[in-house]
Amino acid sequence: MDPVRTVTIETDDGPSEAYLAGAGPGVLFYMDAIGLRPQIAAMVGRIASWGYTVLAPNVFHRDGTAAQLAPTQDLTIRANRDAFFAGGVMGRIRSLTPDRAGRDARAWMTTLAGVATAGPIGTTGYCMGARLAVRTAGWFPDRVRAVGGFHGGGLATGASDSPHLSVAGTTASYVFGHADKDRSMTPPQVELLEQALTQAAVPHRNEIYPGAAHGYTMADTSEWHEPSAERHYRELRELLDATLPGEGG
Repeated sequence: MDPVRTVTIETDDGPSEAYLAGAGPGVLFYMDAIGLRPQIAAMVGRIASWGYTVLAPNVFHRDGTAAQLAPTQDLTIRANRDAFFAGGVMGRIRSLTPDRAGRDARAWMTTLAGVATAGPIGTTGYCMGARLAVRTAGWFPDRVRAVGGFHGGGLATGASDSPHLSVAGTTASYVFGHADKDRSMTPPQVELLEQALTQAAVPHRNEIYPGAAHGYTMADTSEWHEPSAERHYRELRELLDATLPGEGG
């Protein structure tokens, strides 16, 4: 895996830490709700080793540094994971409005453009980060050519600003791996997302991973499901290699 370093990005609302690794076409990595931590660094390094420049910002920078927000207990114990999520995580998610996330995305994209090979980029997101990955393709349709979303919640709702509405007008290819029996992304919501992808006539894969809990990619939590995590890596790499030119593709 490629070495991962921490960099600082200046946003409109103050500095943000980010993990950065690799060389080649750019990939913007949106973390899950638990935040920047060794597990995210490991994932960034693995994706970078495929031939990509990967940037993973602390999207909760308004709430604190990665160290301040990091869990202090072993999240492979489900009770600890549940307690962590009950301790303010949902408030951080709600405060990251599309307006704030959009302002941040400009900073992420500018930073990535300065370190990656010139050309289109990919995004990948986990948990609430999947929503950000989809929205970013809508905000930057001329630059984002690949979107991965894994165990994402709330990707397709009845709200007027639902993330799935961002798909229209984009030119990206999409891969979604949904958690099985996920209350935040139910089969009807998966179908609503499928309709948006089909209507937009974009290449896509939109599937539920059997036996995979919400959070299945995260090896530092009780929800990790190794077969589904490895499937996600395979499908994400296929997506990036098929859509981005350069060392990876």
